[in-house]
Amino acid sequence: MPRPTGGRSPLRRPRTATTSACALLLVAVAALTGCNRGEEGGKGGGAGAVGIDLPRNDSDFWNSYQQYIEQGVKAGEVRALPLTNSQNDIGKLVSNVQALTDQGAKAIVMAPQDTGAIAETLKTLQEKKIPVVSVDTRPDQGQVYMVVRADNRAYGEQACRFLGERLKGKGKVAEFQGDLASINGRDRSEAFKSCMTREFPGIQVFELATEWKGDVASAKLQSTLAAHPDLGGIYMQAGGVFLQPTLALLEQKKLLKAPDRAGHIAIISNDGIPEELDAIRAGKIDATVSQPADLYATYALRWAKRALAGETPKTGTTDHGSTVVEIPGGFEDQLPAPLVTKENVDDPNLWANQLDQGR
Repeated sequence: MPRPTGGRSPLRRPRTATTSACALLLVAVAALTGCNRGEEGGKGGGAGAVGIDLPRNDSDFWNSYQQYIEQGVKAGEVRALPLTNSQNDIGKLVSNVQALTDQGAKAIVMAPQDTGAIAETLKTLQEKKIPVVSVDTRPDQGQVYMVVRADNRAYGEQACRFLGERLKGKGKVAEFQGDLASINGRDRSEAFKSCMTREFPGIQVFELATEWKGDVASAKLQSTLAAHPDLGGIYMQAGGVFLQPTLALLEQKKLLKAPDRAGHIAIISNDGIPEELDAIRAGKIDATVSQPADLYATYALRWAKRALAGETPKTGTTDHGSTVVEIPGGFEDQLPAPLVTKENVDDPNLWANQLDQGR
């Protein structure tokens, strides 16, 4: 999650004949329906309009997600109304959803950052028979057609085991917790704490609540380092918001040391943005868990289209490497989120390696 990025480099277009034909058609005739992209692509225009609210634009991760959403809409996955952005404000999200439904949206794609406060809006949408696809976050209450999300408890557990093994079960770790009003922040925090208590009782964890704010994390890390200069590890629940302020602080204090040097602070993050992968290559952080921004966008749009077609989701494994499970009030498509270290940081299948960084 977060950190303003200004302009981002455009996504590389896949070099396929289908995409080339699609691009030419879009330029030539401005076709609203786009080209077919396999069985699930195209024909988005005939099933009703989809309203899409983006959750924020202060995050590298969410800025990338927006680019993938725009790419999918342009390719004709769905017929979308003009995108809205709720700027991490639940009141604005409620207002945006109302505006989208007033404009005729027959399905809604959203990513509520406060998962407890969206229940009334979900109830209203259910009464209007407007299906909802929730991306990255699972609402605490209410009906949703599909949640498109990775397993956030697995994020916390992977971070715990990575740091626990790096520190050989002893030492001190700072954890930048996301907003605990969000199920993602709660899942990652609870799983990290439970794993540390169970598997690495010799490690002391300092839980730093941040509300996904980089400046808050930096200030609290500075205080923690002052009191505990022997800090051995950091778990950042969102690299998009925490990476740059953390590296800047450690560099300022001359604590940013290579993994093979004494005094190195082991760092693992979540998001998998290009800047995190660069930091792994440079030896500034050790690992990240790659949230699939591309798959979030792809399957948010495809599930929205299936909802418009009246399709009932089925549980079990999918043809895109995920598992659909039933949850209270709907279904969840649990997408894979791989651990990235120096061993696999250059894997071309990682979404961040598919972005054109002007290199």
